[in-house]
Amino acid sequence: MNISAPFIARPVATCLLAVALLLAGVLGYRSLPLSALPQVDFPTIQVTTTYPGASAETMALLVTASLERQLGEITGLQTMTSSSADGISRITLQFSLERNIDAASQDVQSAINAAAGTLPTTLPYPPTYSKVNPADAPILTLALGSDAIPLEQVADAADTVLQPRLAQITGVGRVAIAGGLRPAVRVRADPARLASYGLSMEDVRTALTNANVNGAKGGFDGARRAVALGANDQLVSAEQYTNMVIAWRNNAPVRLSDVGGAVGGMENARVRSFYRGLPAVILDIQRQPGANIVATVKALRDALPDLQRAMPASVTVAVVADRTDTIRASVDDVQATLVMAVVLVTITIFLFLGSWRATLIPSLALPLSLIGTFAVMAGLGFSLDNLSLMALTVATGFVVDDAIVMIENVVRHIEDGMTPMQAAYKGARQIGFTIVSLTISLIAVFIPLLFMSGVIGRLFKEFSLTLSAAVVVSALISLTLTPMMCARLLRPHAEQRPGAVARWFERNFLALTSAYMRSLTWSVRHESAMLLLAAATLVGTIGLYVIVPKGFLPIQDTGVISATIEGAADASIARMTRLTADVVERISADPAVAGVSASVGVGTVNATPNTALLTIALQPRTQRDRGADVIARLQASIAQVPGVVAYLQPVQDITIGARAARAQFQYTLMDTDAAELSLWADRLVEALRARPGLRDVSSDQQTLGLRSAITVDRDAAMRLGVTMQAIQDVLYDAFGQRQVSTIFAQSNQYRVVLEATPDFQIDPAMLSKLYVPGSLTNIGSSSTVVGSSTG
Repeated sequence: MNISAPFIARPVATCLLAVALLLAGVLGYRSLPLSALPQVDFPTIQVTTTYPGASAETMALLVTASLERQLGEITGLQTMTSSSADGISRITLQFSLERNIDAASQDVQSAINAAAGTLPTTLPYPPTYSKVNPADAPILTLALGSDAIPLEQVADAADTVLQPRLAQITGVGRVAIAGGLRPAVRVRADPARLASYGLSMEDVRTALTNANVNGAKGGFDGARRAVALGANDQLVSAEQYTNMVIAWRNNAPVRLSDVGGAVGGMENARVRSFYRGLPAVILDIQRQPGANIVATVKALRDALPDLQRAMPASVTVAVVADRTDTIRASVDDVQATLVMAVVLVTITIFLFLGSWRATLIPSLALPLSLIGTFAVMAGLGFSLDNLSLMALTVATGFVVDDAIVMIENVVRHIEDGMTPMQAAYKGARQIGFTIVSLTISLIAVFIPLLFMSGVIGRLFKEFSLTLSAAVVVSALISLTLTPMMCARLLRPHAEQRPGAVARWFERNFLALTSAYMRSLTWSVRHESAMLLLAAATLVGTIGLYVIVPKGFLPIQDTGVISATIEGAADASIARMTRLTADVVERISADPAVAGVSASVGVGTVNATPNTALLTIALQPRTQRDRGADVIARLQASIAQVPGVVAYLQPVQDITIGARAARAQFQYTLMDTDAAELSLWADRLVEALRARPGLRDVSSDQQTLGLRSAITVDRDAAMRLGVTMQAIQDVLYDAFGQRQVSTIFAQSNQYRVVLEATPDFQIDPAMLSKLYVPGSLTNIGSSSTVVGSSTG
């Protein structure tokens, strides 16, 4: 049986089939998405809940625990981790690889709805979820700033224009404004001045709630005309709140301006963001697990010019970091390597065959095999990434073997006196089964990779299938196009005239063969020496395997560095802002750094008040040192800033876990006793820090900050008619950035935040000047806080 005979006899049809394969490969190549690595992401969802003013313990008990009880029952959930900090709770859910993320998100929403009955009724916003892995670095970071309008107006433009529009783009999992910067009206009241009028913070809150309303009012429907009913029931500016009446005393109004005032500001005053040393609004855009980074970033960049025109004219939008720059560069490098491999293989074939006609045949079969593989990759849903292109580069040496075997067998018969046509028929019949067996044996080598599970299996599945597809396409070409071209391009042996290059190579090759024969003869005569050499090689290989460093993937230089700056546990937002500004200045002075954005405070991804998150974008690779050298240099520079500890690590293209960390490796401790967990966590950190070879050892547990606790004399409180709820409300009003009302606008909603004046928020001693209303006293009178404060 001669598989190749029909194709040798029908050259036109064979050429058309080859052209069809070429076109399919070209179309497949154009449709392949570009990415760094195959899609290996675990479906991950993060649930976020904000509760301004709540302590970490309050968030853990009232919010996190309630949600975890319901979320833990979702099918397919592999791991669930949570972090509770001042005013914010984050729960990360990682599902099995087979779980559909859209179906999982529906289950998450159902669990959130089921937990609603046990959550605090005073939550300003319900829990929200996003389909992102918090451990993944943003694929695109933007910085918004203006030198003409206040930062709260810039934040408003980001929240109303950029954030919702960018979140609609396919592949985007979350568009987060660093620190949750949103404009608000901040009402500040002086508790001491309130007490002089017989008022408390609760009276201000009640007045604000009653003064700012917006609802249905009905209308009139007469015999001829209908009239809608409206009213000036909503206060929309800080000036209107400053002039509002909060009470009447001695037949005179007590206005807010008499006891404080109102200013425009942010919902969260304990967050700062900077870019290039100036206040800015930072947008971090994360992709959905499984979304293509390059395609998503391209869509985002294409949308930015139109969105820029919708922003205020003075607002500038700068790209801080773009993850796709290094992805494109690395893929381009691998493509160049692939082209170089094809050229080198072609040159090698020419040197050994000595005929341009014989070289032309495998030289066409090789690129055609690789291009045809693109069609298979597109059909399987693969992408152009480092692993698939590496598979094609490795396949370059495999796919040419079939064509060479076919050509050598045909040439052998031509040298025996056959015509090229006769030699093609006979040589193809003899070698056809050999090519099939070679193809099957090569595919069998990669079959075990297809059965690997988890992330490793996902990574190498695309590699093995791409390589197998290239080998199969090569076999088909070697059985069809190659023998047909041999029959029509090769010449009888008598007509072949080797060129000067071929003759020179042949002479040197014969000399090399002669040297090899002499070395082989010596090796056979010295059997004992060869066995000892083989044993030494085996022992050396095992020894090298033991001492060579091992890891899952090598550390990448993606051009972006993530840095966490940690200050003292009791550092205030003002102090951390100054320290961060000093650190940013030192980092920006490095010639390898292109730009730095910084976010400070509890609203950042770090979720602790004494930390800051920095995104450091580096210059192109050709203009700087290696990423590891840059990190070492930056760490040495930051170490000169007293009072801070810096944790720097390069952003990676693949993240296995779902927990953001300050270092490359994580170790998790679990315990049902929080006190015992805290004790042993500190001991483990100290033990690890003492080990050589480890650095940047830290814990995400922040328990060393200062805390002021109030001990209430319940008997005295009951005697004065002061309830615990009243004490809770007054404290929350004064120090919790309590959101007491909402301003409804056409494009957004803005919160009214109540707090004590700034001079009351700097020292716990001010608690002695705080007054609480008592129900047993006259209306409008107050009682001082009943209890004591301890630090």
